[in-house]
Amino acid sequence: MRISYAHQSSVLPAMHALYDTAAPKRATNLTVNADLLAKARELDINLSATLESALAEVIRERQRAQWLAENKAAMSAYNAYVEEVGVFSDGLRRF
Repeated sequence: MRISYAHQSSVLPAMHALYDTAAPKRATNLTVNADLLAKARELDINLSATLESALAEVIRERQRAQWLAENKAAMSAYNAYVEEVGVFSDGLRRF
């Protein structure tokens, strides 16, 4: 059994919340393309909710990439071990 992207959020349940959704909101200033902002307002897009959602996705992807980088050596070592020795269930599997 080889490890390949064992930290995929689509495969594993979330072990912990990405951020505290109950944390208080905080006002901030942003610079946004004027035409993009006008179109968003025309379409009644909630800028705060859209930004929070986009930030959460970027954070999730960056944390995933960081986790993979930090654990690359361990996954490689485990995969090499499995290639050499196999896994405990090799004699038990029927597939």
